[in-house]
Amino acid sequence: MKKKGPFASAPNEIAFRAAVCAITAVILLLTAYPLYYVLIASVSSQQHVMAGRVYFLPMGFTLEGYAELAGDGAILRGYANTVFYALAGTALGMAVTTPCAYALSRRDFWARRWLMVFFLVTMFFSGGMIPTYLAITKTLGMGSGSLVMIVPFCLNVFNLIILRTYFETNLPRELWESAQLDGCSNARYFAVVALPLSKAVLSVIMLYFLVGKWNDYFSGLLYIRDEKYLPLQNVLRSILTRTEAMAGQFQSGTNIEALHRANLIKFSSIVASSMPMMALYPFLQKYFEKGVMIGSVKG
Repeated sequence: MKKKGPFASAPNEIAFRAAVCAITAVILLLTAYPLYYVLIASVSSQQHVMAGRVYFLPMGFTLEGYAELAGDGAILRGYANTVFYALAGTALGMAVTTPCAYALSRRDFWARRWLMVFFLVTMFFSGGMIPTYLAITKTLGMGSGSLVMIVPFCLNVFNLIILRTYFETNLPRELWESAQLDGCSNARYFAVVALPLSKAVLSVIMLYFLVGKWNDYFSGLLYIRDEKYLPLQNVLRSILTRTEAMAGQFQSGTNIEALHRANLIKFSSIVASSMPMMALYPFLQKYFEKGVMIGSVKG
């Protein structure tokens, strides 16, 4: 009797895999096409876009929207502010969250359970927007400055739980016992052993912090009063507000060119704000795929 090869499959199995591939392709298309459409619409003539003639390739190629954004000093300043807030906020968040998660993962730390309960309570209950605003602006004195975009909420409990779970379940206890025999302290073990073995999960947490800080719109809206400290998202909001006003003028029958310009700026703003994170993700994808399931149930 002839044995089947390792890649031989029953017809039902082939049909099942084909169906899975087809469904996955449809989901990918539904997810990716809106992003692709915004990209091609941002470099297309808005006459073709509004006429519904732009589907897969740009028509009437133009970079006027990006040129107008680049010539706007507020956009460039907002970009610089957002890059600074994202990098500094991510660095501070990692510096606070990582050692805290390691300390809570130590079984010989007597207060770790009580502290973990304290952190978990903050995930479900908060003081509310007004008390938080008063605490940050009045008590801490961080209102309308760059620090208010970096320091508050630098400890993310969700990220803390992920890191704590990794340190507790994925670092063999034998490593710590061997390090103890060599006279290694907790701080040295954390810096020399734990961190190098945690590159995957640290990359995932860093990406979470970076995306969160990059997209932080509400903090700038609530706390920042000086325009020179506004992040990119809030600057784009003001631009989109102006473009909506232009669209309102067109709807009243005054200026169609204003509507074309408004739509072009809107598409260009969306691409300008999202492209940096989308360009960064491929470089962290291998760590993301490896680290996102760390701490889950293993067979």
